[in-house]
Amino acid sequence: MSLDKRKKIKRKFENRCQKLIVMAYQTALEKKIIQLDWNENDITLELHRYIEVNPLKRKWRITTSREYHLFKNDVKKEKGFADKLPRIDLRLVTWSRSNELDYFMEAKNLEQDSSALKRRYIKTGIDNFTSKKYENGCLVGYLLSGNLKLTIDGINSLLIKDERSSEVLIVKPSKIYENYYESQHKEIGILKHLMFDFTEKE
Repeated sequence: MSLDKRKKIKRKFENRCQKLIVMAYQTALEKKIIQLDWNENDITLELHRYIEVNPLKRKWRITTSREYHLFKNDVKKEKGFADKLPRIDLRLVTWSRSNELDYFMEAKNLEQDSSALKRRYIKTGIDNFTSKKYENGCLVGYLLSGNLKLTIDGINSLLIKDERSSEVLIVKPSKIYENYYESQHKEIGILKHLMFDFTEKE
């Protein structure tokens, strides 16, 4: 298989994974089930349930798991080592006879007036991808209070303050979802961000 064909297959799978999580978010908005005081794991569990019952998941032959342990070869194997392995919120996998692809999503709660949550989005979200602790995936932000644009501006202000102005989040056009952002990083290239606004009232 040519490199171009592999890239096309990978891009198609990534788009399907993002479409599944966006559809789960839209279902959650319709059902009005997400509470604004929930932890991010509560929200992820609920979205994962909607992915699991989406018929497209089966049509596209995608399996999913939550809280997936990422094995690292440099981990010293001693009692309790498994509990110390990094975990990522969602793993989506597809396969063919000769190939298996996976895609990872890390979720973070956000609030416009919480610098701590914005800083956490950078330190345990963006930085975990740029350090390659997490690979091959995207970040998903759950906005629980305030305005999305002002929240993104706050994240960007922190990046600029840290002399990382080249890494700010920039909104990009997307056929899959309107609140789609990208950031550029010298270590990994483009990092993708999906921002889910749970403050929206339908």
